[in-house]
Amino acid sequence: MKALATVNFKGGVGKTTVTWLLAKFASDYKKKKVLVFDSDAQMSLTLTVQLQEDSGTFQSEFEKWYENHKARHKTILDAIDKYDSSKDGYFDFPIDLNFIYKMNDNLHFVPSVVDLYWLELEVFNREKLKNFIRALLGKIEHTLPYKYDYVFFDCPPNFTALSYSILSCISIILIPVNPDVFASRGVELIIDGLVSRIQPWPNPKIVVFMNKARLRNDQLTRETLNYLSATKEVCDKKKSEGIDVILLNDIIPERVDIKRAIPGSYFPKDYIRYFNSLWESITKIF
Repeated sequence: MKALATVNFKGGVGKTTVTWLLAKFASDYKKKKVLVFDSDAQMSLTLTVQLQEDSGTFQSEFEKWYENHKARHKTILDAIDKYDSSKDGYFDFPIDLNFIYKMNDNLHFVPSVVDLYWLELEVFNREKLKNFIRALLGKIEHTLPYKYDYVFFDCPPNFTALSYSILSCISIILIPVNPDVFASRGVELIIDGLVSRIQPWPNPKIVVFMNKARLRNDQLTRETLNYLSATKEVCDKKKSEGIDVILLNDIIPERVDIKRAIPGSYFPKDYIRYFNSLWESITKIF
């Protein structure tokens, strides 16, 4: 089970959209078993799933499941609470389909809860919580009959105790950047922040790519190329400092189709070749 987390401390870069469509591409077109976690208290991915599952009735199947998910104390915050209060290494949190929502045979989902906003105010053992996600994935792998090929985490735009736990046990940190002034500056801030906050640095591979790239006649615009070049300079600098960072040549273009695909249940056909290229690059890095 290989794990990847999408991270960016700037809002609006398309982090959640990329995470979701990459997961859908892997499950729909590559027939991989994928588990997706929404670890962001803003619940953007959870609301996306709700929109996709809405059948037009008074209450969708997902909404009913989600209410039961909270009523049975099966949320990710409940799991954190159980892990934090565990003794002698016994993590008493049974994993079942009240915790994981089965969207289809290949794509499963763990939603967020708004109470994650208050996670930092709770009295949790931060050092102990570092190993929470590792323990949770272990329970999932050994309890459920589903053998996941990949686990994707949509991380919040701020660094939380849960982010710390996620980033301490994954193989790849995926950073989408946009063709704007924040691209190169943002990448350096994110990388420096990750390295300083996650100690000891577990040395996951950091993978950067251009999202919302602007095209003209199917070619990157000069402006986008300039921002991509500036981002490459930062990545090369960080690599020279001993940080395992890779800037991909793959891009995801900015088109209206991708916005329309989010509230719908389909994968935008115009994006298949772009996500296929991105997926192939990522799987070679794992």
